[in-house]
Amino acid sequence: MARIIIIENNKDDAVLAKDYLEINGHSVEIEMNGEAAFERIENGEFDCVVTNVNISRMDGFTICKSVRKDMDIPILFLSDRTAEIDLIRGFGLGADDYIKKPFSPNELVARVKAHLARYKRLKTRDSFGEKDEDNTIEIGNIRLDKLDHRVFVQGEEKTLTNKEYDLLLFLMEHPNHVFSKEELFQQIWGMESMGELATVTVHIKKIREKIEKVQAKPRYIETIWGVGYRFKCV
Repeated sequence: MARIIIIENNKDDAVLAKDYLEINGHSVEIEMNGEAAFERIENGEFDCVVTNVNISRMDGFTICKSVRKDMDIPILFLSDRTAEIDLIRGFGLGADDYIKKPFSPNELVARVKAHLARYKRLKTRDSFGEKDEDNTIEIGNIRLDKLDHRVFVQGEEKTLTNKEYDLLLFLMEHPNHVFSKEELFQQIWGMESMGELATVTVHIKKIREKIEKVQAKPRYIETIWGVGYRFKCV
């Protein structure tokens, strides 16, 4: 049973999300004060955070940024702020997902389940110290260390969020293969065509900012117009 906190200033939305998550076996609490919520998260009371952006005393972006300094638990935004700049900012601060309102409670449950499962697999692997025979992928000037979750470009380490790392790893493990946005969303977020596909576009943009020398002429992640993306083995 996962412990989930919903940080939400809309009581109706909070109660709806809480009811559906509890029906699916989770322990859920609601908090409307951002500072109080962050203090409880910092004390280790929860396994997953679902937060709006517009929260009193401490907004959702600040909560996400502060949590990410010390913790890797899943963070999902549930917000009526739907501009692309908000998605970019949320993912850039380390969010795992961004669900736009009005939302489907069943979709929320599915996404929370997928992120919790992925987080559990990651922690289990780290706890047992599992090692692959080949922990490093090197293509061009990019070196990715799978064991330590580290990425280097021309020897300089780049900081990627969890989902940025997962997406880059998947693409590098399948060089020269073209994937649609739907396929990438399913592989990385674990749900078939359920989410906002702009999520993939935003993450590709953020990864390019970190690995490409000239973003307008990407050397590694190529856009195949009308199809999707591929990682070129250069």
